[in-house]
Amino acid sequence: MITTSRNRYAIAAQEDRCAPRTRIAIPAGLRPSGGRSFQTSVLDLSLGGFSATCVNRMHNGSLCWLTLPGLESLQAEVIWWQNNVVGCAFSNLLSPIVHDNILARYRGDGVYRSC
Repeated sequence: MITTSRNRYAIAAQEDRCAPRTRIAIPAGLRPSGGRSFQTSVLDLSLGGFSATCVNRMHNGSLCWLTLPGLESLQAEVIWWQNNVVGCAFSNLLSPIVHDNILARYRGDGVYRSC
């Protein structure tokens, strides 16, 4: 098997994540590159990415856009798809303030600060 930088990233993303993931349920929109947006539920979120429900297969390396309520669309790259769940890495890390506000808003355990 030829190891490319993309393969190394995918392996590293599974083994050594850049930020802790938080299990959560957030209704959102997900739009694959060249496709139509569909409703999804974000299952976990970190500064570097997310996983979400996804009935149709999304291919590794393809781009997509996640739209969380009240935020602009966030570009991400598909890292994996398995059993109707997709795992994606954000093209740009989330701001820690935005990340914390999202968690506080949907976990209900903190104060939500508008940005």
